[in-house]
Amino acid sequence: MIGLKNIFFVLLALFLLNSQLALGGGKMELLSSAFKDQGKIPILYVMPEAGGKNISIPLQWKSPPKETKAFALSIVDPHPVAQNWVHWLVTNIPKEVVQLQEGASRKKMPAGSVELRNSFGDIGYGGPQPPKGTGDHPYVVTIYALNVEKLDLPANTSLSGFKKAIEGKVIESTSVTGKYGR
Repeated sequence: MIGLKNIFFVLLALFLLNSQLALGGGKMELLSSAFKDQGKIPILYVMPEAGGKNISIPLQWKSPPKETKAFALSIVDPHPVAQNWVHWLVTNIPKEVVQLQEGASRKKMPAGSVELRNSFGDIGYGGPQPPKGTGDHPYVVTIYALNVEKLDLPANTSLSGFKKAIEGKVIESTSVTGKYGR
C-alpha cells in the first residue's frame, strides 16, 4: 500500500517537473521539418552544383533555458574529406526567436541576427555539396543558447574563431544531423 507521504512526494515531483518545463527548463531540442535526425537532407537544400537550389533548411528549437539572452547557430560537415566544412554560422539570434523559416538565409533572417561567411566563401547558408564518391556526409546543425545578447564577430570569422567566441557563454546546446551523399 502506498502511503500518503509517498503520494505527496510523487505529486510534488510532478508539479515541479511541469513547472520547470513550462518555464523553459526542459532539455532544449532542435528539429527540422525537412528531415529527421540522421535522415537524408532533401535535394532542395543542397547546392546547385549538386542538383539543388541552396535554400536554407527550416529549423525550430524548443525549451531553451530561461536565462538565454541570444542564440547562435552552426552547420558543419565533420566528414574526414570535408574537414569541418562550415555551411552556416549565425550569431545574435534574439532570445524570443525559436525558429528559422525555410529560405531565411540572406532574405528573412530575424532582426539583429548576423550571418557569417561559410567555407564556400559566401555570407549565409551554403547547402551540402559533398564530393562524388565520398559517401554520405553528416551535416551537424547546432543551436547554442547563450548568456550574452551579442557577439561582435567579423563576417570572415572561422569556425575556430566562432567556437572561441562562444566559449564560456553557452548555457545549453543541442544538435540534429542530416545526411547527404552523391
